[in-house]
Amino acid sequence: MKRRVYLALAAPMCVLVLEGCVPAAVGVAAGVGVYSAVDRRTTGAQVDDEGIELRVSNRISERYGDKVHVNVTSYNRVVMLTGEVPTAEIRDELDKSISGLAGVRGVTNETKVGPHTAFSARANDSAITGKVKARFVDANRFNAVHVKVVTEDSTVYLLGIVTEKEGNAATELARTTSGVRKVIKVFEYCLPTDDACRPREQPKSGEDKK
Repeated sequence: MKRRVYLALAAPMCVLVLEGCVPAAVGVAAGVGVYSAVDRRTTGAQVDDEGIELRVSNRISERYGDKVHVNVTSYNRVVMLTGEVPTAEIRDELDKSISGLAGVRGVTNETKVGPHTAFSARANDSAITGKVKARFVDANRFNAVHVKVVTEDSTVYLLGIVTEKEGNAATELARTTSGVRKVIKVFEYCLPTDDACRPREQPKSGEDKK
């Protein structure tokens, strides 16, 4: 029986690992920047995610400096951490310090204990992210805006508020992209009948725009 997590149940996320189970990570903190009307997060959640990423990144930097290399991604007020830390103790500390922050609904810690990855690996990650996003657009099987892509050490993390069909399509496209070692889904699922995922009516051709 497949595990399903739906927004209607107020469950924060479903994390599934494909082609392996060892988390790996590298990257730079990402911000929302531009707030989108087609994003399934509310505008408030988009704004909060940008603020959470900044606050968490600053907290980690102030406490650990260059001892760690941690990428912070917040989606719908759930924080995902990727990167490298020197000890398991620091990894555990990150969970405790971040989960108590105001506005944070949950933490998914995908950091690994080990040395920092090379900048060449990070450049490769950026290239993989670009390829995955381009395939989403070209395939046109779902709105690419609804799936956020984060690549760390050739591992692709997929975040978003999606239907099961959309999540499966995104996973398959990412999994078959050249250079991708494995895919980890960090989705919030909803039904097509839920407000967040209900298809929006498109303007009719020739209809006056006001």
